[in-house]
Amino acid sequence: MDRRRFLQDLALSVAGIAATAGVGCRGHQYAHVLKETDTDMVGSHKAGAETWEPLIQSSVTQLLEREMGSVQLTSHDGVPCKKRICFLQVENQSAEEIGDFGNLIYQEINTIINKSEAFELVNVRAIKAGLQQAGIRADELYTPKARRRFAEVMEQEHEPIDYVLYATINSGTTRNNKKDSQVDYLFTLQIVNLETGKSEEESAKIRKGYHKSKLGALRNYGST
Repeated sequence: MDRRRFLQDLALSVAGIAATAGVGCRGHQYAHVLKETDTDMVGSHKAGAETWEPLIQSSVTQLLEREMGSVQLTSHDGVPCKKRICFLQVENQSAEEIGDFGNLIYQEINTIINKSEAFELVNVRAIKAGLQQAGIRADELYTPKARRRFAEVMEQEHEPIDYVLYATINSGTTRNNKKDSQVDYLFTLQIVNLETGKSEEESAKIRKGYHKSKLGALRNYGST
């Protein structure tokens, strides 16, 4: 066999095997379990755990601490108990889809509230049943009249409510000529006392930069 032809055929065979192996590798995915000390992964295209976790912890904790100062732990029957909070959902008013983080944010808030000494959440299924019975949509609870009607129905069903809690996500985006961008994420909680009508609000904000190159953070903020 011609030596040059042999070497050409051998090179083509090796290239074909390498290409096939490359395709196979691209089909694989690897994972590992994170430790408590590991930092959250930073999302490259939108907000993730690194954004929502600190926003939730900061806003919920500060709001409850502030409200606890005016709470008397007695029920409608005069028996000491936690104050009950109606919390339905997280309203996303930002331009960014939050995907499955919507349910995760709800559960995180749920956990923090139920661990507190003064508050607990009313079961979401009981809330939805009460809304249906009262003929009220969830977004109508923003009006005092609807809240009073809903509170009456829940009282009749032995599921009294002391507060209504609203959670809202907002964002604002700044772009430059290099196609880098900064997104300011604002997470706001508002709690309304059904007895007095008084409301308290707490917000937490995180700014996040998105860059087209690894030098984007250094170019725009002087840091990495």
